[in-house]
Amino acid sequence: MAFPHSSDPYRLDKNAILESPSRFRQKLKFLGPGFILSASVVGSGELIATTSLGAKAGFVTLWVILVSCLVKIVLQLEFGRQSITRGVTAMNMMNKIPGPRFGKRKVSWAVWSWLVLWLFKPLQLGGIIGGVAIILNIAVPALSIAVWTILVAFIVITVMLFGFYEVVEKISLVFMVLFTVFTLLALFMVQNTGFAVTWPDIAEGLSFRLPKGTVGFAFAAFGLTGVGGDEILSYNYWCIEKGYARYTGSREESDQWKKRARGWIRVMYLDAFLSMIVYTVVTAAFFLLGASILYQRGDIPEGYQMIETLSRIYTESVGPTAKNIFLAGSFVVLFSTLFAALAIRTRVFSDLFGVVGWIDFNNLRTRLRTIRFLAIMFPVLWTIAFLVIRLPVLMVTIGGIATFVMLFIVVIAGIWFRFGPEKGLLSTGRLYNFFLIISCLAIFSVAIYGILKLF
Repeated sequence: MAFPHSSDPYRLDKNAILESPSRFRQKLKFLGPGFILSASVVGSGELIATTSLGAKAGFVTLWVILVSCLVKIVLQLEFGRQSITRGVTAMNMMNKIPGPRFGKRKVSWAVWSWLVLWLFKPLQLGGIIGGVAIILNIAVPALSIAVWTILVAFIVITVMLFGFYEVVEKISLVFMVLFTVFTLLALFMVQNTGFAVTWPDIAEGLSFRLPKGTVGFAFAAFGLTGVGGDEILSYNYWCIEKGYARYTGSREESDQWKKRARGWIRVMYLDAFLSMIVYTVVTAAFFLLGASILYQRGDIPEGYQMIETLSRIYTESVGPTAKNIFLAGSFVVLFSTLFAALAIRTRVFSDLFGVVGWIDFNNLRTRLRTIRFLAIMFPVLWTIAFLVIRLPVLMVTIGGIATFVMLFIVVIAGIWFRFGPEKGLLSTGRLYNFFLIISCLAIFSVAIYGILKLF
């Protein structure tokens, strides 16, 4: 988890400047931030929230899932562009958004709002850590779910503290790919059963209707699927740690800097678009399995039976032997989600603490000490939340709604970054600006439509 002072990715160093790769195969070596985000949302978004929405509403809400995956990509690109052209962390940029300011350091309302909304996020991660514990309890029932929850939290903390995260992340990503392939296979095989997905089902899903009883689930799914509000902001940190900002160097008026910046922005675009294709396909597959099997059976994933219910999307399409494969895949997906979520939360909050003046984020030793402290505190909070509430689907749903609200802050920030007085040295084309505005309008439109359906 630590890195030498000389290689601190949050410090721009002239010696680290690197020309961007021009060939496609060379660019592939520098991909990663987008797929880390994908790994962090599969557990709560695709596996739990998306499948639960399909089970609750049926095919009619397919459009919510697709819109969620497609419209947020431009905001993700904007946060990535800012990380490359400014070399500044997201919370520092958010602190420049105009509006009310509070505290001794006159911190922006956007930063404080983000802190308040994140108070609900332990519920979401508590639901995930509970899901892992439920899976382990099914495999080894001799230990209770409560005991497994505590053990999982201890393991997550240990791995993060001793710096084994990168190895575990790589292994988890491999298993996540295998689990994704198996999910697509299950969707293919369900076509040979009584739960087959038909073209009229797809047409119903693209009718842009939203039944009143599904609004809460739809909001949660819209917030969690694809990249949510917190993942969009997190993309800034992963792009910085990947080295895009350091390779570009400090902002200057020279043509050389502009050429490097545009080159690394193109690499970032490739990273984001490839990851979008992956998580959109996976999300749609999970939703269709939930809508075709669980909805028709009347099975809603709830409480400790969540994993048992979700496993039916495999056993009903592939056969009873698929349950063990589903349990193993679910364990890996949820466990890797915990690591990815913990990794980014420790960074975002360390940055936030620096903005409000509680720590010196630019001091590497102080930052790493804060990250280690948060690596202990967060899993403890997740564990307490699950042991008290014990309703993983509800917890993930509440966290998803908070993530949906975070999208509004991200939308305001994205517009300010692109069109504000500090929009940067590099201009963007009209097409980019058009899609950014459409993305923001789509998010607001879904929110207004959902609110109107509540009344």
